[in-house]
Amino acid sequence: MSAGSVPAVAGRRATTTRRARTPARVRILAVAVALLVAIAALGAVAAMTGDFPVALPDLVGSLTGSTTGLPRTVVLEWRMPRIAAAVVVGLALGVAGALFQGVTRNPLASPDILGLSNGAFVGMLGAVVLVGSSWESRTVGALAGGLAAALLIALLASGTGAGGFRFIVVGIAISSMAASLGTWLLLRVELDVAMTASAWGAGTLAGVDATGVGTAAASTAVLLCAVPVISPALRQLELGDDLAAATGVRVAGMRLAALGVGVALVCVATTVAGPVAFIALAAPQIARRLTRTPHIPRRSRPSSARRSSSGPTSWPSTRSR
Repeated sequence: MSAGSVPAVAGRRATTTRRARTPARVRILAVAVALLVAIAALGAVAAMTGDFPVALPDLVGSLTGSTTGLPRTVVLEWRMPRIAAAVVVGLALGVAGALFQGVTRNPLASPDILGLSNGAFVGMLGAVVLVGSSWESRTVGALAGGLAAALLIALLASGTGAGGFRFIVVGIAISSMAASLGTWLLLRVELDVAMTASAWGAGTLAGVDATGVGTAAASTAVLLCAVPVISPALRQLELGDDLAAATGVRVAGMRLAALGVGVALVCVATTVAGPVAFIALAAPQIARRLTRTPHIPRRSRPSSARRSSSGPTSWPSTRSR
């Protein structure tokens, strides 16, 4: 082989790599567009169905301002906050699940299994009992409970690595302990507080308003701004801590940042809808299979967010109403 043939081979390899990447990018884009259409369709169905049916022209008129009266009130004040809350909760849980599974390299590492959702709920319940049920107190309580659960898991599973078997087992134990503590608190409070908290504990979108949804959406948007910064490091962490450190990644700092963003997203979702299970566990894996990628790439993390927003939160809410 002559020396002049080496650049040609390298060029052919680069061209082949670019061609191999193009279909993956097209698939991810197609999945993202399809999920956005599904979100819009499910949102329209949720806005039109219920005890007071709304026709499609009235729905369009309510959104554009040309329709007034009861249909506009039903759409904008009663149903749209719940639809927006479903999207925000699904978005937060989907991204949180992708972050946790990316950091730990374990498909079982989701906030509900690790006990972070139950920890956030217990913290929120304690804040409601001690301070009141305002949005601020619930948010602070959920954040404190989620961080406390994460700290307990880190302390009890120290020395095994973030993806170790002990890490998952400790998380399951913390989840059970938090659930038991929540039940004990419910037995110690007034009946009206216990009934409201029980609804939150089961996961519900009832009672959300535009103010709370707007605050949750703003908080989620701020937290999501950190995801593009963290995602490249997560790709390196999937190869192992040693190799990631060799490529210049600050393993401990990036893992702490990713887990911190994930915990905060879980706390926002828990404040709005209570501890919702399964979404953070399933959404990243469903996104991976829809995009046909061997891992959870940074481009498919938005897909996991949209996948979790399109169905598991909005459609059950519509059917239960």
